[in-house]
Amino acid sequence: MSDETVIREVTPGIWTFSKPFARFGFWPIGGRSTAVQLRDGGVWLLASTPLTAETKAKLDELGPVKYIIGADAVHHLFLGDYKNTYPSAKLIAPVDTIARHGDGTLQFDGAWGRDSPETKYGFEEEIDHCYFTGFKNKDVAFFHRSSKSLIEADLLLNLPAKEQYSKSNEVTSTLLLRFGEFGPFSWLHRKFTGGLAVDQDAMRRDAKIVSGWDFNRIIPCHGDIIEGDGKRAWNDLYKEFLE
Repeated sequence: MSDETVIREVTPGIWTFSKPFARFGFWPIGGRSTAVQLRDGGVWLLASTPLTAETKAKLDELGPVKYIIGADAVHHLFLGDYKNTYPSAKLIAPVDTIARHGDGTLQFDGAWGRDSPETKYGFEEEIDHCYFTGFKNKDVAFFHRSSKSLIEADLLLNLPAKEQYSKSNEVTSTLLLRFGEFGPFSWLHRKFTGGLAVDQDAMRRDAKIVSGWDFNRIIPCHGDIIEGDGKRAWNDLYKEFLE
């Protein structure tokens, strides 16, 4: 079976690995991992898709993987595969990920929610992070300053996931489009996001932190990448928390 992963350089130094993924087995939201080449030659990786042979080949080409990142409590399925393949890399994820993952042998080098909020993991000179304690999935948003890119998992979706299903058969692609738009400018997405807020004050605090970052691109785990209009997309989706 051919690999359906779409591998591309989004902007110099940032590569994405996009592939089909259906939430609950029927909602085609797609999946995406994102790799950032750091100035020291290492690679920072938000790992959310399978470690296929093609994915590994590209990562090895980019440089040594130094950080393996779990973006939230539910994006944990493949963390063990990446850590076993790149044992010297630091594995960092929200503390809820550790319990959900269920593999007691998997050692995490850092955990948002367990570590002090002032903890530095080593990549902060290039990538900022904001842990959303008030969001149900305990997501972490990341800001790669030099490329002005916001990298995140479930905090913002931009469906339909056209790129992630671009190598799929025609039947799947047709089904994807029937689900219509579920993006940051839709009232339904705002309602959905509001429903995932478990602490309103914390959500307001963290939504404002991200809104204050100087990004114009959003690289989500689910759906197409937003180019040039990222800040407006974020502010529109989170406007009730930014007021």
